[in-house]
Amino acid sequence: MASSETPFDQLDKPFDYIVVGGGTAGLVVANRLTEDSHVRVLVVEAGADRSSDPFVLTPGLVPAVYGKDEYDWNFKSPPQSTLNNRPIIQPRGKMLGGSSGLNFMMLLYPGKGIIDAWAALGNSGWDYDSLAPYFRKFATVHAPSQATQDIVGLTYHNEGLAAGDGPIQVSFGEGYGPNNKAWMSAFAELGLEVSTDPRSGNAIGAFQNPASIDPKTKTRSYAGNTYYSPEVAKRANLVVLTETVVSKILFDTTSADVIATGVQVVTKDGVKKQVSASHEVILAAGAIQTPQILELSGVGSKDLLEKHGVSVVIENPSVGENMQDHAIVVQSFEVADGVTSGDVLRDPNVLEALVGMYQASGDGPMGQSTISVAYAPLVDGSGLVAPEAKAEFFKSHETSLSSPGQKAVRSLLESPNGTAFQYLLFPTQSHSPANPASMADYLALTEPENFITIMTVLNHPFSRGSVHITSGEVGAAPLWDPKFHQNEVDLEVLARGVQFVERIVAPTSPFGKLLKTDGRRLPEIVADDLEKAKEIIRERQISVYHLSGSCSMLPRDQGGVVDERLRVYGAKNLRIVDASVFPLEPSGNIQSTVYAVAEKAADIIKEDHAAAVKAV
Repeated sequence: MASSETPFDQLDKPFDYIVVGGGTAGLVVANRLTEDSHVRVLVVEAGADRSSDPFVLTPGLVPAVYGKDEYDWNFKSPPQSTLNNRPIIQPRGKMLGGSSGLNFMMLLYPGKGIIDAWAALGNSGWDYDSLAPYFRKFATVHAPSQATQDIVGLTYHNEGLAAGDGPIQVSFGEGYGPNNKAWMSAFAELGLEVSTDPRSGNAIGAFQNPASIDPKTKTRSYAGNTYYSPEVAKRANLVVLTETVVSKILFDTTSADVIATGVQVVTKDGVKKQVSASHEVILAAGAIQTPQILELSGVGSKDLLEKHGVSVVIENPSVGENMQDHAIVVQSFEVADGVTSGDVLRDPNVLEALVGMYQASGDGPMGQSTISVAYAPLVDGSGLVAPEAKAEFFKSHETSLSSPGQKAVRSLLESPNGTAFQYLLFPTQSHSPANPASMADYLALTEPENFITIMTVLNHPFSRGSVHITSGEVGAAPLWDPKFHQNEVDLEVLARGVQFVERIVAPTSPFGKLLKTDGRRLPEIVADDLEKAKEIIRERQISVYHLSGSCSMLPRDQGGVVDERLRVYGAKNLRIVDASVFPLEPSGNIQSTVYAVAEKAADIIKEDHAAAVKAV
């Protein structure tokens, strides 16, 4: 079992593979590699094993872990000049299972077009059809009940797309109600009714997504308790070190090739030890900490490394660049009397009663996720933007869209199935304080009225951020800077998406009828023109925590850090398997894509090792 007290004598013999980071992707790879009893794998995770922690397991207690050191790395950006100089909080899971242990458990699938663009950028084997089997492999999807189908209208649901028996349990809850139904109806009236199962990669419109919740236990199903289940933990060929960090990758530079030979680890007590890998070191520390570890190990920009006293092993200034994230704008609306809002949880007596109900029988909202979503093409305050107008809009900005990735996204957004936006129906109020301490501040129920929130997500950003070390020491947090709206096209597109919210909440809309006449808004601004929509963005945009791209899978001369086999350029026996390799941000919540990429990566690693053995 995972323990920071694992005897160090287990580390004296070389491992076949060392996985750096026991998060969402890292545990998938470790699980699949150790299916072969002859393969010995070490996983090094900075956090603890929280797989029996009720704050992690209880779906309704998600906010309880944010900002707490034992669960959350809780990064903070520099002030964003395009967002009224507000810093943005970035929670990251600090535990076995990583961010799959503190996300909102939403299980969505990316559009076909954006994944096909991965392949088109020079990554053979990474088109949608090649990745599709892995979206099924990681999950066991439970069919929705008839009651759920009746409420949220799952007429498009295709069970054939969900055939899989993977560790992650995926389910539709029983807590949907009139709010979810009104959401579906409102989008249908606006010409956005889903007719195709979103898992096909081609859906546009409002739909009900499932969640990574085990329907039998009503608990979070995540990498930490599925891919590293008690049965997997018993494998003699798998060693997991928790509460231990990797301070650097070890390289042999004595020959013509740079070869990764192992890692240096540091326990929570400060004990250092070097551990060898005979086959590969696999970085899976996430989009912030994977580039951090590379740079601490001497892989990155020569100027940056020398500035922090790190010897250069492989010069690649693309490490830590190309960072992407979904911008999300949160607008809360006061509900009419009698309409359900999660804001009732501000009453400690209500919260205590619901927790008690859940502990007794698993019933009630504490074991559910009732967020509904929608994918939409380019829209604005008038509704769907006509094809000619879309083309004209992007043509007017083409000088800002010059890179291959930006051109690919532009082409996608101009197409009929290009999902510019994801909308979310969130059951409580939400905030964007000027200087938040953690994500918990975004979710605090500080206003006395009852609200529900519409969230507008920019699916395909053109802006690129970065993350880099601030010191040569592993204990110093890297600097994550999302650089939201650095490319002005993002602000222009997102503002149109915010304008469209006025159509959703119009008094005559099925959704608008849930809201109190002349009720409060957060913020009070009405997006009845483009400039007001931009002001809402500046005041109310945060991150939706889908970081990717900081060690992109691209040709090296186009900003790549890994090739299509996920091998780090310039090094042998070193790969990256996490969201940092995504060349372009996929549409929607990225949990499913991380699992699918990790599953495919495990097969790639097995294939390459088998080929190497055969060649000897």
